[in-house]
Amino acid sequence: MLAKVLTSSYLGIKGYIVTVETDMSNGLPSFDIVGLPDVTIKEAKERIRVAIKNSGFEFPNRKIIVNLAPASTRKEGSSFDLPVAISVLKSSEQINPKISPYEIAIIGELSLDGSVKRVDGALLMTIAALENGIKKIIVPYENRAECSVVKGIDVFPVKTLKETVEILDNPQSATPYKIEIDEMNLLDTFTYDVDFSEVKGQEYVKRAVEVAVAGMHNLLLIGPPGSGKTMIAQRIPTILPPMTFEESLEVTKIYSCAGLLKDGQALITARPFRSPHHTSSSIAIIGGGRVPKPGEVSLAHNGVLFLDEFPEFDKKTIEVLRQPLEDGYVTISRVNASIEYPARFMLVCSMNPCKCGYFLSDERECTCTPAQIKQYLGKISGPILDRIDVQVEVKSVKLENFNSSICKDSAAMRKEVEKARQIQLERFKGLGIFYNSQMKGSLVNKFCKLSKKEKQLLEKAFNTLGLSLRGYTKILKVARTIADLEESEEIKAEHLQEAISYRLLERRLI
Repeated sequence: MLAKVLTSSYLGIKGYIVTVETDMSNGLPSFDIVGLPDVTIKEAKERIRVAIKNSGFEFPNRKIIVNLAPASTRKEGSSFDLPVAISVLKSSEQINPKISPYEIAIIGELSLDGSVKRVDGALLMTIAALENGIKKIIVPYENRAECSVVKGIDVFPVKTLKETVEILDNPQSATPYKIEIDEMNLLDTFTYDVDFSEVKGQEYVKRAVEVAVAGMHNLLLIGPPGSGKTMIAQRIPTILPPMTFEESLEVTKIYSCAGLLKDGQALITARPFRSPHHTSSSIAIIGGGRVPKPGEVSLAHNGVLFLDEFPEFDKKTIEVLRQPLEDGYVTISRVNASIEYPARFMLVCSMNPCKCGYFLSDERECTCTPAQIKQYLGKISGPILDRIDVQVEVKSVKLENFNSSICKDSAAMRKEVEKARQIQLERFKGLGIFYNSQMKGSLVNKFCKLSKKEKQLLEKAFNTLGLSLRGYTKILKVARTIADLEESEEIKAEHLQEAISYRLLERRLI
């Protein structure tokens, strides 16, 4: 008897429907799975055989062929275990589901005792099922929360193969799992052990950080050891505004396919803050591998990627940041497919100005030769520096400033950031972007208009500093953010001057 069961899989962060077709015939007993399965699926045959037996059913002693359609797409992962087991039971007529196979999808990995284990990418598979008109889906119990985020589809979490069969035999008695997203407080559910009030005597740097976060502009902190660069960067999460539900869902998709969601976690609600070590490879940063997985740039989507000791990263690793910084996504090409991961993040880097760290310091003398300084700074190429909107020098703090009690705290800074972000959300409503840093040519011309006086000021800076056209545009975007912080509709000369001051550092180093 031929049996069909619907399931789904994913490629990148996009899911697709797979039809599991099982046929049995007389002949020498065998169990074959075809349709471009990977090693994980081929190994599933023994798991499925034992799981069926330990669940109280009989594994057929016949010639069994399972086809995963479409056969032209390579199938990977363990999520096919449960649907294949159900199709074998249907084909052997041990079960007779009361629900049409085209009304419900099934995903899940099987243990030898018949229990169902969690799978990666369950959220993507649920979305794919809904997009293909399927209104019900059976998922592992541990994936219940993330799958229930999708509205319009009934989610039935199961713990065992036997429980799955019971739902198929009597779907009317099964109760779908629901979670009320509206009741989830996405706005302010986080407490932090650190605060910007602990950063003493760096008000200029804190202002630059506030501007960068308000417009999601890339940020470079450069200064001698002990000046507080890492300390400042680690406090950036305390002033990040909350994500919208759409942003949260985007991030959750990435973490779902990477297998980083915790048991019972429905959504990623905090903006990501990723801080990989400088020994990380280019693949770890950008994504890829034999079975392509999202890298740090994608895991930082809608959040912050912090690269401490920036020049210590491999030069190749630094250069692969060019495309995602400009385009907001990463494309990983393989022979069989091309996978695209979103990578719209705020890059925050910290570095010393030289090997000893005191090239720009007024406190201690630099012991590096000009050649050593040039070699050290040469690890950061011009194109990468050109993509960093805000570049600020972090100077050593004097003792009298350290003892000062007047410091702007994270709550005050976050309030300013949220105010500027709200202005941007209103400005870009319906345009598919959210921040000033995402503006392209036509939008820059529309929202960053300058009067004659401001144009002359920017032209002078362009010629004096030897800026590229990209640098010219980035100054305009940063000035637009500064104006938003001041609640000004027009970009004024003082806004431009502050934005230009954040581009002076790279010229001083060169």
